Amino acid sequence: MAQSFGVIGLAVMGENLALNVESKGFPVAVYNRTAAVTERFMEKRAQGKNVKATYSLEEFVQSLERPRRILVMVKAGAPVDAVIDQLRPLLDDGDMIMDGGNSLYEDTERRTKDLESTGLRFIGMGVSGGEEGALLGPSLMPGGTRAAYDSIEPIVKKIAAQVDDGPCVTYIGPRGAGHYVKMVHNGIEYGDMQLIAEAYDLMKSVLSLNHNQLFDVFAEWNLTDELNSFLIEITADIFTNIDAETGEPLAELILDAAGQKGTGRWTVMSALELGVGIPTITAAVNARIMSSIKEERVAASKELSGPTASFDGDVKAVVNKIRDALYCSKICSYAQGMALIGAASKAYEYDVNLGETARIWKGGCIIRAGFLNKIKHAYDENPSLPNLLLAPEFKQTILDRQTAWREVIAMAATFGIPVPAFSASLDYFDSYRRDRLPQNLTQAQRDYFGAHTYLRVDKEGTFHTEWTKAPARV
Repeated sequence: MAQSFGVIGLAVMGENLALNVESKGFPVAVYNRTAAVTERFMEKRAQGKNVKATYSLEEFVQSLERPRRILVMVKAGAPVDAVIDQLRPLLDDGDMIMDGGNSLYEDTERRTKDLESTGLRFIGMGVSGGEEGALLGPSLMPGGTRAAYDSIEPIVKKIAAQVDDGPCVTYIGPRGAGHYVKMVHNGIEYGDMQLIAEAYDLMKSVLSLNHNQLFDVFAEWNLTDELNSFLIEITADIFTNIDAETGEPLAELILDAAGQKGTGRWTVMSALELGVGIPTITAAVNARIMSSIKEERVAASKELSGPTASFDGDVKAVVNKIRDALYCSKICSYAQGMALIGAASKAYEYDVNLGETARIWKGGCIIRAGFLNKIKHAYDENPSLPNLLLAPEFKQTILDRQTAWREVIAMAATFGIPVPAFSASLDYFDSYRRDRLPQNLTQAQRDYFGAHTYLRVDKEGTFHTEWTKAPARV
């Protein structure tokens, strides 16, 4: 009997997705380039399940019912192309390849055009939720032709995380839309993680909270409607872990040099190309880059001194202000991400539904959070909303809390604690809310040295001035 679904690539995500699919009633065939990996999977995790091991791509393809549905879970980039090239001569019209890795959306655009032109189907599908989500129910972001999505919908709806208003999967849009939305999802994730790290740094370095107190704060924040989220929840958990060898909080023994796999950088690059400001996400990427030059920072710390201020105030009151600053900054980070998806949707004709995108992030994924309900409601209420900052609930939230937000950033500067994402978020808000920015001077400078011309506020037309080198005093 032929299997309903195939998975190529048995790293942890591939294994877990295969087991997820099988648990929902779809027999699975699996293949991994290294046979020993397949054998280990079958002997342990797949034992007794409706999973068929195959040891060549020919055997793998022949084991699947037609039209074949094949999920590729290998490293993004050249490995995906290599697998596709090996599969193509073995497949028939109507068969489908799905790329579930973190592929660059431009690669997905190319692969979709290439494969669809030959009678095969292709889906680029963002998968979020980590190892646990892949097994128990991830958030899925599939992009491709509508017909291709319709053919896999019965499966993806069952394997996705289930929330109060349905499974955490939807048709994102054509071609590379799914991987584009997943890329920006990861950019928002970068911003979220950096904002939480800055809140932690302020409470540890300025307020001198210990790991037990930090646990209490984050556990309490996770009970609020505003900050309840997967990332806040796991942050609280992290502070309960004590290193068995030293008896010290494990988090404090981890080297402060963050890694990154590229999706945050891709998000920033895409935003620059589309002319969309995402300063919080950019600050988060830069913060990881700065953290990576650990040896240089250690050397610099011996040469460069900062302020010597000490805290003497109401700890609880400041913790509450940090909470307010975190929430306001978080709103700005999501506002930037949604604005970028909206701009890309128009530029690339993806026709992404922003409200539905927020909905499928409510479960399974890394950025799942209670306040995504509010984001969905904002876009459902006004699908043409230009920016989340203008949604009534978010607008009022920031207006009510901006004083605390500003005080926290001022405190950070006073104590010499870098808060690049908090600061970038406030700068974003202040730039967006002002009807006049100082770029009138920028335009004058550009016209002075390069005759780039400028527009005027008092009349129509394009203007150039022969600027005098020694202007008279006004």
